[in-house]
Amino acid sequence: MGSVLEDVMSKRAEYQENCTKSLAATYFTRTGIYCNGTFDLFVCWPHSSPGNVSVPCPIYLPWINEGGSENVYRECTPTGTWRKIKNSTDVWRDQSECFNPHYFRKQEEDVLPLSALRIISIIGYSLSFFSLLLAVFILAVLRKLHCTRNYIHINLFVSFILRAAAIILKEIILHVMYTNLPSDETGWNGYSNSMISVICKATQVLMHYFVGGNYFWLLVEGVFLNTLLFTAVLTKRRLLKKYLFIGWGTPVLFVVPWTVTKILYENQGCWSNKKQWIWWIIKGPITLSVAIVFYIFIKIIILLLSKLQADQGKFTDYRCSLAKATLVLIPLLGIHEVVFTFIPDESVEGQTRYIRNFINLTMSSFQGLIVAILYCFANGEVQAELKKRWQLFIFANRLDMDDCFQGTRFKYLWKCSRKRPAHGFSQSGHCEKASGPSNVQLLQVTVRTRGQIQHCRPTGVARYARGSLSSSEGEMTMGETMEEILEESEF
Repeated sequence: MGSVLEDVMSKRAEYQENCTKSLAATYFTRTGIYCNGTFDLFVCWPHSSPGNVSVPCPIYLPWINEGGSENVYRECTPTGTWRKIKNSTDVWRDQSECFNPHYFRKQEEDVLPLSALRIISIIGYSLSFFSLLLAVFILAVLRKLHCTRNYIHINLFVSFILRAAAIILKEIILHVMYTNLPSDETGWNGYSNSMISVICKATQVLMHYFVGGNYFWLLVEGVFLNTLLFTAVLTKRRLLKKYLFIGWGTPVLFVVPWTVTKILYENQGCWSNKKQWIWWIIKGPITLSVAIVFYIFIKIIILLLSKLQADQGKFTDYRCSLAKATLVLIPLLGIHEVVFTFIPDESVEGQTRYIRNFINLTMSSFQGLIVAILYCFANGEVQAELKKRWQLFIFANRLDMDDCFQGTRFKYLWKCSRKRPAHGFSQSGHCEKASGPSNVQLLQVTVRTRGQIQHCRPTGVARYARGSLSSSEGEMTMGETMEEILEESEF
């Protein structure tokens, strides 16, 4: 409905401009008694002689065809003034032939289901936004998980976050634009050039950039998996700069030309997609990226199938394992976009179109949430590291409290409640500030002082300490081999 309003406003402005030029051109040809021509905010009235005056209904109305038989009527009095409504200062006008109350009936019927779709998408993008923020925080804080694979995951999560934020912001701006419409002629004249219209166009540019970036980070995930499984390259860190350019740089190459083309050839309203050749400036590269990702997906599935069939001793039900791996790869690579990219919204009508849009919006809006769950919250590597950090935190704090309470007078207990960057243990039993040892050093200290603290039970400390010291922050983390990828797909 927003695009219809933009069309009406654009055509009405052109109609009013032509009316002004026409009245100015015929101003000096008037003779005798006549009524002055005017544009009465609805239709253009020419300079007219006394009598009944009729003009065609304005062509900017979407249901009026140029050259139609519908007219609007006025009456010019013998005194050269337009007839007014009885007991009023308003000019009389009969515009009944210009009305079509059933023109928007179908759109009115679609308001409720389309509003439901919009609410579902906003809920999905909101949940994805907050879950991905938490996932990015976890992957960024846990330094032991830093590797090229997780760097790519972090950038993908950020692209989902920016996409969700841009789409929610666009929905808010469109809601403000089309629910706070002007009520007078001055407001309508400045409506199309208002600041909110400029903000709406800027939001469209940002949204298309972030959506494009999201698609190309999905492509990067596919390219990285393809490199991991089909090449003999041992380290992938040197490829990270190229991945960053593909993910964040490629969208600039088509969003900027699209913006310039819009300004030059279709600078109306909030830049809805009307001319398909302009829209293909953005749609073309995204369609190409989706096709490449789908090709990589098919290659990976074929490889997984051959690997599972060869190792049926290890994977007794290889079909189930293949199905799990496939389901995990679908949101990571955005495979569902293949269906909706090659079956555009314009190619279906009626109930089928509503079902298509429901599935598309639901999967697209909740995709970020699913990816955050699969590749962060339900990931065994992340869960193990979080569990280790939590147990180390609990154990370190238990030792600290035991040491503070043991042999300490009641009046010194307030010192132990203070937060300190690190702790040491003195011979007297009081809490003293240390010079800032690391977590591993702290564990080594606590292990050495085990015999000095009676109430401490450091069960499993040595194991956690050895795990912290032996874990690598290099490239080869979980998921680097085919078997481990399959294990990761099973959470």
